[in-house]
Amino acid sequence: MACDLCNLLEAPAEGVIIWGDELLVVINVDEPEYPGYTRVVWREHVREMTDLTAAQRQHVMAVVWAVEDAQRAVMAPHKINLASFGNMTPHVHWHVIPRYTDDAHFPQPTWAPVQRAADPAVLAARRALLPALHEAMIERLQGIA
Repeated sequence: MACDLCNLLEAPAEGVIIWGDELLVVINVDEPEYPGYTRVVWREHVREMTDLTAAQRQHVMAVVWAVEDAQRAVMAPHKINLASFGNMTPHVHWHVIPRYTDDAHFPQPTWAPVQRAADPAVLAARRALLPALHEAMIERLQGIA
């Protein structure tokens, strides 16, 4: 069975690679309702975090935390959701999602039924922050080895 994330790394059609190193990439997910939604994806096809060495696991989490820190600083969300599922795509990756009390699903998870329509002007204002968010991520990720 083909892996969606392995294919994504070959040709990122559903987002933009913001940063990467030899081990993983940080991808801005094109999710109109959730500006700033980011995935941290391990380059090699690995199913579980425990398949990685301790140093590799630490590296993944350092990148996830740097992305979260940048989202908090630039996007000022109410909450950040961190998730690593992989039921449909068993490839190590993390979702880092800024959440707001006025987003379409809050307080439910993003896959739950819609609670309200998101305000288009608010979404546009949040999308306008994406260049600054990506710069902040790159700045924070520069020091991660």
